[in-house]
Amino acid sequence: MTIAYLGLGSNLGDRVGYVQQALTLLADCPGIGIVEASSLYETEPVGFADQEWFINAAVAIETSLSPVALLTACQEIERRLLRQRDPANRNGPRTLDIDILFYGDLAMASPALTIPHPRVHLRAYALVPMLEVNAELRHPVLGKTIEELHEALDFPEEVLLYGTRR
Repeated sequence: MTIAYLGLGSNLGDRVGYVQQALTLLADCPGIGIVEASSLYETEPVGFADQEWFINAAVAIETSLSPVALLTACQEIERRLLRQRDPANRNGPRTLDIDILFYGDLAMASPALTIPHPRVHLRAYALVPMLEVNAELRHPVLGKTIEELHEALDFPEEVLLYGTRR
């Protein structure tokens, strides 16, 4: 079994509901057990700013699935929750996005999957929820903890505990 960390996000429709449903579907998925989930955060969109803010969370899972099988399981959950991929607008709105942020201490890159997530160290919307789940987790390539990566952000997007945005 491997401990992996996933980032979940939604900014279309019932944002909170989609993230909560994804957590339930992950827990029901063979080969995956939820270890810990963060609070929900409302986060500023990155890349394509003219869209609704996201609801984001991080979750630690224990899994017997390979990285590629885990990706397939995550994409199936996205599909079940009505995710429609638009190759022309990767940063556009979506009902659900599940990213594999870390998979044990694995570092890999293939056309289908890069672990750790290639931009996790640049994104407050991923790092802030990860601070709750495992602030001491060390990035297997950069050698810094989640806390150190968060402290090193130059211009983090706005990340608020859900329900606190005015």
